[in-house]
Amino acid sequence: MTILDIVTYPEPFLKQPTKPVENIDGSIQELITNMADTMYVAPGVGLAAIQVGVDKSIIVFDESPDKEKRAYRVLINPEIVEMEGETLSENEGCLSVPDFRADVKRSALAIVEGLDRDGNPLKIEAGGVLSIILQHEIDHLNGILFIDRISALKRDLYKRRVKKALKKK
Repeated sequence: MTILDIVTYPEPFLKQPTKPVENIDGSIQELITNMADTMYVAPGVGLAAIQVGVDKSIIVFDESPDKEKRAYRVLINPEIVEMEGETLSENEGCLSVPDFRADVKRSALAIVEGLDRDGNPLKIEAGGVLSIILQHEIDHLNGILFIDRISALKRDLYKRRVKKALKKK
């Protein structure tokens, strides 16, 4: 089991869009397994490759994370092709934005297309928690953090708190 380091805000790397995966080879398979291990240990319900310092368009997720069952899923080069409705993701958090949670407006339904870990086309029609997880993780692949989707006031309060903590280090 390899646990990867999670990149945290305000690291500028998190703000860049990721590059698509061109070839699903052994190193990509190893990365996916390591990302899943990291997600379960963290613990979290989703993880994007950029969050572990890898500039690739890959996410792993498990809406009911059970460390024993490990029923995680993988999307390579995922894209949201359709969104519908609106919902409030209450108390949303992020492994790359530690110690902060906020309510975030998201689409109620999301249709996502991408590839599974074997390169087969995959289409997921998601509502509820799964929709929120997919939107959150795909945002990461586009250089967007959930704090970019909250009010400027709440975002500024968080940024000030992080700067203060970094000065103390």
